Amino acid sequence: MAQCTFLGLGVMGYPMAGHLVTAGHGVTVWNRTAQKAQDWAQQFAGQAAATAEDAVGEADIVLMCLGDDPDVEAVAGRIIPKMKPGALLVDHTTASAELARRLAGICQAAGLGFLDAPVSGGQAGAENGQLSVMCGGSQTDFDRAEPVMSAYSKAMTLIGVAGSGQTAKMVNQICIAGVVQGLSEGLYFAQQSGLDPEKVIQAISKGAAQSWQMENRWQTMVKNEFEFGFAVDWMRKDLRIALDEARNQDAVLPVTALVDQFYAEVQAMGGSRWDTSSLIARLNRSADRLNHDD
Repeated sequence: MAQCTFLGLGVMGYPMAGHLVTAGHGVTVWNRTAQKAQDWAQQFAGQAAATAEDAVGEADIVLMCLGDDPDVEAVAGRIIPKMKPGALLVDHTTASAELARRLAGICQAAGLGFLDAPVSGGQAGAENGQLSVMCGGSQTDFDRAEPVMSAYSKAMTLIGVAGSGQTAKMVNQICIAGVVQGLSEGLYFAQQSGLDPEKVIQAISKGAAQSWQMENRWQTMVKNEFEFGFAVDWMRKDLRIALDEARNQDAVLPVTALVDQFYAEVQAMGGSRWDTSSLIARLNRSADRLNHDD
């Protein structure tokens, strides 16, 4: 069992830190909103620290799940000087590969280990302890972190050197964006053609068109229900990171860039906090406009 610190108790971090306690690890938490950390400590019988610096001093492993590059950089700058020699910093935030590479160098100079370890599986995966973790760093650091991360993960893969985990997460988000747009167009087309979406899904969901998005989102998509799940704002953040890295690598991602703009339209419709499956909403809006014009 390890002495752990978890920084960031959002919809992902809150249950992830809870799974660590359930697995028997000692856990101290910190959150920018102090009340949330206190609520967590009461629920899971852990410790809440007043500051990030106070939280990390005794930890063998410090885990972060924050918002974006500036959040990670700010918190890391505060805690790295306070971590004990030989400790390991694991960043579960979906952030840029460049930041991961830079933090790896800073940690190495400070005598610390580092893994960039973004996760996939969403809020449900975090709550059920069924996340997939994509890691960048050394085998030694991965081997140290794996028994701890297993508390909330169903799969953990060391992709390569520092930054590789973040790059793999970009691949994940690129694939999701394309699949959700395709599913949106398919369901929209079925409805416009007068087909029963349930029968269509029954017919195609066990074949080559099957996907996690189809299995888990088609019903809410056809009902125009989006007040749940992974927010469009966060997806746009992830796609921005992917498109920036693509430019750095001289890679062309035309579909990703297009879907990113479609998500911008959803934001303009008031859907910033809607689930990513809300791409179908812009198609339905277009259909409504055409019908109105007619």
